[in-house]
Amino acid sequence: MTFQDLIFKLSQYWAAQGCLLQQPLDLEVGAGTMSPETFLRVLGPQHWNVAYVQPSRRPADGRFGENPNRLYKHHQFQVILKPAPDEVQYLYLQSLEACGIDTRAHDVRFEEDNWESPTLGAWGIGWQVLFDGLEITQFTYFQQAGGLELSPISAELTYGLERLAMVLQKVTNVYDLEWAPGVKYGDVRHRDEVEQSKYAFGQVGMGGEAFAAFNRDLFDKHYAMSQGLIGDGLVLPALEHCLKCSHLFNTLDASGGIGVTERTAYILRVRQLAVAIARAYAGADAEAPVAGA
Repeated sequence: MTFQDLIFKLSQYWAAQGCLLQQPLDLEVGAGTMSPETFLRVLGPQHWNVAYVQPSRRPADGRFGENPNRLYKHHQFQVILKPAPDEVQYLYLQSLEACGIDTRAHDVRFEEDNWESPTLGAWGIGWQVLFDGLEITQFTYFQQAGGLELSPISAELTYGLERLAMVLQKVTNVYDLEWAPGVKYGDVRHRDEVEQSKYAFGQVGMGGEAFAAFNRDLFDKHYAMSQGLIGDGLVLPALEHCLKCSHLFNTLDASGGIGVTERTAYILRVRQLAVAIARAYAGADAEAPVAGA
């Protein structure tokens, strides 16, 4: 099964379970959770079932195209089921079967691995799903997002598409994956990994100090814009600028552009935006307590 066939099979399966098939967010994000289809839609009482692919950037994980399974940008297949159905574990295992995996012939384990995102003010009770010892999915019951308690509880399934494809194709190097007939993953993405890794680690002509100053300035501008948009009641544009801040923080962190003390302050600033955006979207009372604030 090719990489694109895997995406098609998962999309087809979850559409048959009643999920709306959404398109990826067209911004730099570290995970599918950051998309408004998850971060905002899990807020409030409205039911919501959605599935989508999300290219996810992790600047610190860049390895210049030299590591067989660690990437600056990987792909997640994100599923949100709100409210969480009782049979969600069964539905997940059936999704693997739909991809051609005989779950009875392999060691599929759910190991406790509670999830937390400090920058989003979000956390959940969950498990990592191990397939013959390799993590292929994160399974989470969301408890909070943007510092707000959630009701109803949503189930989030986050498949690591590259890892799942490597299992299916029985390869040990991600660049050897067959993306499409006759086209390797490396043909599609290797140059991107090399160049984006150099950028993420500040290996640019302006030099490390200038690179850090440039990204700090961008962070401050996006932060101020997000604050202003929250005040204007423009929640979705505000979230976009908040996500820009998150990616810039990750780039600064990867490139050594901030110290330990600064790192904590940057995380807090992004979290403050995320909490304000969540409250505005949910219509939370201004005096309502925010968890962890």
